[in-house]
Amino acid sequence: MPKSLVPLLLLGLLGIGQALAQETAGAPVASEAPAGPSAIAVADIPTRAKDDERFAQTVIVRARLPDPGARLVPQLDAIDASIDARTDLLQLENLKTLPVMRLESLERHWRFDARRFAALKAQLQQATAPYAEDVAELSKRRADWEATRAGLAGSGAAAALTTQVDAVIAQLKAAEQAVSAPLARQIDVGRRANAVEARIEAGQKTVAAAIDYIDSRLLHADAPPIWRMRQQAGDRETVLESIDQNARIESQFAADYNAAGLGNQRVLNVLRLLLLPLLIWLSLHNRRSAPGTVEDETAARVLRRPLSSWLLLWMMGILVLEADAPLMLHQLAMLVALIPVLRLLPARGFRLLGPWPYVATALYLLERLGFLALLAGTDLYRLYELGLTVLALALTAWLLWRSRRIARAGPATRIQRTVQLIAWAAVVLLAVSAIANVVGAFSLAEMLTGGVIDSGYFGLMLYAGVNVFTALLHLLIVRRSADRLRGVRERAVLMLRLFVRLLNVAAVIGWLAYTMNRFRIFRPVYSTVEAVLTHTFKIGEISLTLGDVLLFVASVLIAFWSAKAVRFVLEEEVLPKMSLPRGVGNSVASLSYYALLMLGFLVALAVAGFEISQLAFLFGALGVGIGFGLQNVVNNFVSGLILMFERPIQPGDVVDIAGISGNVREIGMRATTIKTFDGADVVVPNGTLLSENLTNWTLRDMFRRIEIGVGVAYGSDPEQVIALMMDVVQSDPSVSKVPEPTAYFIGLGASSLDFSVRAWTRDYNSWFAIRSRLLTRIYAALNEAGIEIPFPQQDLHLRSVSEPAGAMLVREPRRGDRDDDDGGASGDRPRD
Repeated sequence: MPKSLVPLLLLGLLGIGQALAQETAGAPVASEAPAGPSAIAVADIPTRAKDDERFAQTVIVRARLPDPGARLVPQLDAIDASIDARTDLLQLENLKTLPVMRLESLERHWRFDARRFAALKAQLQQATAPYAEDVAELSKRRADWEATRAGLAGSGAAAALTTQVDAVIAQLKAAEQAVSAPLARQIDVGRRANAVEARIEAGQKTVAAAIDYIDSRLLHADAPPIWRMRQQAGDRETVLESIDQNARIESQFAADYNAAGLGNQRVLNVLRLLLLPLLIWLSLHNRRSAPGTVEDETAARVLRRPLSSWLLLWMMGILVLEADAPLMLHQLAMLVALIPVLRLLPARGFRLLGPWPYVATALYLLERLGFLALLAGTDLYRLYELGLTVLALALTAWLLWRSRRIARAGPATRIQRTVQLIAWAAVVLLAVSAIANVVGAFSLAEMLTGGVIDSGYFGLMLYAGVNVFTALLHLLIVRRSADRLRGVRERAVLMLRLFVRLLNVAAVIGWLAYTMNRFRIFRPVYSTVEAVLTHTFKIGEISLTLGDVLLFVASVLIAFWSAKAVRFVLEEEVLPKMSLPRGVGNSVASLSYYALLMLGFLVALAVAGFEISQLAFLFGALGVGIGFGLQNVVNNFVSGLILMFERPIQPGDVVDIAGISGNVREIGMRATTIKTFDGADVVVPNGTLLSENLTNWTLRDMFRRIEIGVGVAYGSDPEQVIALMMDVVQSDPSVSKVPEPTAYFIGLGASSLDFSVRAWTRDYNSWFAIRSRLLTRIYAALNEAGIEIPFPQQDLHLRSVSEPAGAMLVREPRRGDRDDDDGGASGDRPRD
């Protein structure tokens, strides 16, 4: 009988899939062959003797210090004791009788022990390495001195040297003897560690084999038909004893896991401690400052229920950040989240799903409570599972019938159609589960029913959690941080939409993985995908796998987005707040962007498994390409670097280059983009910007000189004209006072007296509009003063005229001609 009801309750909560990540082992590195002993020169014996005696004394002192590996023995004992508690579960035949969820929990337990042992092994190697290095170095030095003594024998060397050599050899032997004791202890611990490692590997392989066996037997009958069910004597006692033993193992696993203090646990604890005060502060701040002003419905719900939001995000954090945690912990997290899920589902979710959330959570709770029936015996548990299956089937069918009645009022949305399709699949699976339970395929029935109920509730939990997380981000980014960060304020909505889209994609992928695992198809699919991704393709000296290619592409994309984000932060937030010389900010942002891209590319190559020799071949081919046809590309690239450092232009400058005038938009490493005043984007190679004459109108300042030419009629007073024009220019606020505007009488034209007005403006971008305004005002001032702006005039001298033409010129004008001359209606005059 069980000693406590608590471990039984905890064991009954098991039922979530295995972790999706696996550890990979590194490849061994070949060591270099040690060099042979070499005799020491006679002249170097005194100096070498002093150094080696000092080294021997250092080794002796270090050997007398407390053994750093001694503190690792209790950890090794704890792992060994954990394995001893599962000794009966190292036999494959015993594991075949366990339910698959218990095997998944054992798999996590072995993986946790393997993780603890890997950390312990690394520490043990670190503790053993100094002693091993000391022994190797002592042996090498002693061999050199023994070779020296052999060389001195019969050579007639001074007796003092021979005595010194013997003393050094004795000192080195004493050091070896001193270090041998701690090294022997380390070797003993290493032997125990090897045995523990072998047991862990054997346990992992046995559990994996048992899971594969059970998965392969899902379509076979593993129980008698339900009408032939018989309660065997001692069945209830056997079940209770097994539950008690498994509960104690799971409780110990949970205690060891919580005491491990892993990095992901520390991160989750920090987030948990920071999240609650943040939610409470947001809730109180919204109630005090502007209650009822939150437009988003989900955000308002989060602010009204901060404790439920914190609890839901905490439980989801356990599922995400502690993927290798005990199944018992995961099931507790999902049970604790039942009430927060229902309280935090947005109202639009209930409008779309109707009673589905209540049905899903109720079925999940009933399934978790099924272990109470198991306490009474396996037959009662089987009947309970059948009843749960029938209930789930009836409720799902009722919800489908209800949704079809509601759909007659209007067309269903895409989400509603998706939910209905999933519900129809659930109906089919639940019907198959009921039939399988009746005919005796109980493992298949249990898997199908549990998969449908668990995946439905898990999807609902993800939906609620993603909505809460999105609402929290909306409150922090759009409504809070945007008030302080200009760049975030301008792009906050776009950034939030992109992040929400990625979050939804991740949630869908997580739900699919969880569902596949609950229906026992994740492992074979994962094995198949792993085999495809790890298949090696060899091209000469280069070996690649599809997984390496995908990792390379993913790393490059991450590097690209990271570089863009860093450049955005530098350009929008950091560099504008610093006092930097002209163009330095743009150069720093651009160089940081390209440096991160280059670093990301190298990291991507390393992640993809490229070695130095392979990269040398690649760079050699690139060098040949540069030598034959990429000189211009390299020239433009180097020119881009020069532009970054010398900074003759920067984005926003107005330049003239190669007949092109416009604003500089972007300075890249190969080319610069110039937007002309007609609206066209012209890509100019950087080499052209350095090789040709470049006119930069805004290199030092935004000054621009405006020159206006004016011609007035002969007979006008030049002084009056200059005074009028100066009054107009000096009264314009856009005209700079330094340098002062000037007006000049520049010449006697063919038809007019020519004047020139010259003024400066600091508003370069508006100089053309300023010039137009000055022209308009000068023209109005001249008209008001009665000063005429003449048309071009020419005198015509006739040397010879024909008689008909002369008669036409001297005759009296006709009536119509006089009317025309007097301002009447004009018409074409007859000409010969």
